[in-house]
Amino acid sequence: MPLNIRKVLVCDAVDKSCVELLEQHGIKVTYKLKLPVEELCQEVKNFDAAIVRSDTKITAEVLAAGSGSLKVVGRAGAGVDNIDVPAATAQNVVVLNTPGGNSISACELTCILIGSLARPVVPAGQSMKEGRWDRKLYAGTELYGKTLAVLGLGRIGREVAIRMKTWGMRIIGYDPITTEAEAKAAGIEKMTLEEIWPLADYITVHTPLIPATRNLISAETLAKCKQGVKVVNVARGGIIDEQAVLDGLESGKVAGAAFDVYPEEPPKSAVTKALISHPKVVATPHLGASTSEAQVRVAVEVAEQFIALNGTSPKYTSYAGVINKEALAHYQ
Repeated sequence: MPLNIRKVLVCDAVDKSCVELLEQHGIKVTYKLKLPVEELCQEVKNFDAAIVRSDTKITAEVLAAGSGSLKVVGRAGAGVDNIDVPAATAQNVVVLNTPGGNSISACELTCILIGSLARPVVPAGQSMKEGRWDRKLYAGTELYGKTLAVLGLGRIGREVAIRMKTWGMRIIGYDPITTEAEAKAAGIEKMTLEEIWPLADYITVHTPLIPATRNLISAETLAKCKQGVKVVNVARGGIIDEQAVLDGLESGKVAGAAFDVYPEEPPKSAVTKALISHPKVVATPHLGASTSEAQVRVAVEVAEQFIALNGTSPKYTSYAGVINKEALAHYQ
């Protein structure tokens, strides 16, 4: 049974291609960005669906306010950290995201950050701007022949592996779901975590943040790693224990780290701020999906899934980004 989505509230800035596609299919779109929660609770009653990115939180309170009208919440991005999925499911609200839309952009940023840990272009560039010529100070190491551990072999992890193998790195990886054959197809030697820790020169994480992956890289696991290991997180804040990395940087166990994501954004904690300002850390402000191409892709993918749920187009029939299939079953 089609969901009959007629009116959509856009809560965070999305590319205009999303709005245009929805309107072409007879769906009315209203833009009300970054509403305070009280206003959002008032507004959501008037809409069949809402679109968010990262700024707006769709809490149990918001979902309760939209009860009886709200059918779908779509996130233009990968993951649904800012949507209360159990509360949505209880209200028969379908939650969907665009898991593939950011993959290439997040992958490319990961590769760039790995490179920036091998060759200290960030501090070297800053020293040039400050009028210095420090050739000896900013010598680096080659990536060629080094071992990269990829933890999480989904879309992004596999894309990173394919690219860094081209640079001559040995790629080892871990994922509880990916088969050995799938890993091998991307040029990855699948191993257990215990096998990986002592072998890795670089470790990059590409998992969701769930209880099993929180502090996946910790003081305990870093103790099993090579002296001078380097770590990268372009996935979710909290997968790498920031205090453990700071301690590792001070002791020399960790030779460098790159972070694009943090447990709290913007960062406020003293630990995160100390990490960001550390001379051996390259830090960026959650730029993984911040490319013009990814922004168009995630915007279009949300719109396509809304249209597919309406069942009005022979062209758009997939809603593969739906997280809670049980809520969808209510309408079928």
